[in-house]
This record gives sequence, C-alpha cells and structure tokens, in this order.
Amino acid sequence: MIGIAALWISVLLIGGGVALDRVLSDAITRNFDDGMNYVLTAMIGASEIGPDGEVLFNRELADQRFLEPNSGLYYQISAPGKEGYPSRSLWDNTLTVRQEADDFEPRFYDSQQFADEPLRIAQRTVILPDSEARWTFAVASARQQLDDQIARIRAILAWSFALLGL
Repeated sequence: MIGIAALWISVLLIGGGVALDRVLSDAITRNFDDGMNYVLTAMIGASEIGPDGEVLFNRELADQRFLEPNSGLYYQISAPGKEGYPSRSLWDNTLTVRQEADDFEPRFYDSQQFADEPLRIAQRTVILPDSEARWTFAVASARQQLDDQIARIRAILAWSFALLGL
C-alpha cells in the first residue's frame, strides 16, 4: 500500500513538474513577446510616409542596440514594390518575414535565418496614413536571453526534483 502511494506521489510530482515547466516557459516567452510587441507598437506609432512614399520615423527609437551592427536586436519595415527600411543593426543582413494573411494582428515565431544567431521575430502588417501599401513591420531579437531565462527555470526545477530524490 505504501509502495503504491509512493508511486502515485512520484507520478503526480513528475507530472506537476512537467506542467510547471511548461507554464513557466510559456510565461517567460509571453513576457519576451510582450516586450517585442511594445517595440513594434512604438515603431508603428513613430512611422510616417515621406514625400517619396518611403517610411520614415518622426522620432528615433530609444534602444541603442538598433544602431549597433549585429547587436542581436533588429527591425525592418517592408512592403511589396517599396524600398525597405532596415535598422542599422542588420548591417548587411535582411530579415525574411512570413507572408501570411493580412489580419493586422502581431505574429510571433522563431527563425533560424541567421546561421549563428537563432531569432524570435514579431511582425505586424499595417496600412499607414497617406499610403495604400501594406507595410510589414518586424522586430527580431536574438533568442539567447530568452533561452537563458528558460534554462535557469529548468535548472531550478531539476534541483528541486533532485532534492526530492526523483
């Protein structure tokens, strides 16, 4: 009877640990995505159409990493048939964004398009005033910070299970 109870407790603790890992990983990822969505919204709010139909910022973005080449934080604004507007941090690179249904909602996804730097990308399609084009605004961030946070949570969970002897 005690053996069966111990088995059930072990199964429930392991199941709870897996569920806790999933909940915490999802929460950390949502928080990361919320930060990128904030930057995306700031970009859209600061954008206007210039005299030649190109996108311009009416104020600079606050994060200096957009100015430093290969900093791990990038943006790109593009539209079919229009000249794109990339951040300086992209240097010689270009973000390849997904061409999805234009429902104007933010999209978040992982990308391996930079071989040595996995990215988390947030993108949104908008139509700016004085323009008929569907502009795709994209913010990309290196996944390293996100992956490090998830790894720390998993290390704490593993340490907790080790203490329990599981």
